[in-house]
Amino acid sequence: MTDRQIPTYLQDADQLISENGFKTSNVWYHGTASGLIESIQEKGLLQSGDKESNARAKKTMSTIGGSYKENKDPICLSQSKELAYFWAEQATKQRNLRFGGNEEPVVIAISLPDDLNSDVKPDVGAAAMLIIGNAYTDELKTIYEKNGLTAPDVDPMNADRMEYLSKLGLAYYKKNIDPRYIQLVTE
Repeated sequence: MTDRQIPTYLQDADQLISENGFKTSNVWYHGTASGLIESIQEKGLLQSGDKESNARAKKTMSTIGGSYKENKDPICLSQSKELAYFWAEQATKQRNLRFGGNEEPVVIAISLPDDLNSDVKPDVGAAAMLIIGNAYTDELKTIYEKNGLTAPDVDPMNADRMEYLSKLGLAYYKKNIDPRYIQLVTE
């Protein structure tokens, strides 16, 4: 079990999880660092959206004589605030290390209309995570066990792609998300 403290208002797995995995709807969650919220509220969620981190990486590579090509990574989503909080913690740790800041993990809700919601896809790119295991798979196991369920054993070589969404809570969106669909999750 983890000794992390997930804010109570973000603990929603017990309402979403069953033996079949996590329920989905038109509401998705994205975890990020507090230092990015103002930009997200103004410009929306952008693919590869942490421009400060990208600029720093580019500068570092040019300093050491390397080249840097910014990838257009999709926006990572989850149907659970609790799972999004895990990713918020990761983003916050990285930003605080890079910029010496004191940012906090935050979760934003994305409410998509049906025509846009159909573009949310299971994140099968996470297969490597399953092969080697990591903190996310440990977190997922903890959540399942906390809710009296056995963590799924998803075989990345043979899994149905929908298992990445339903059993692992991993989704992505390959377009920018307009700020009108975004709301900061608060108590």
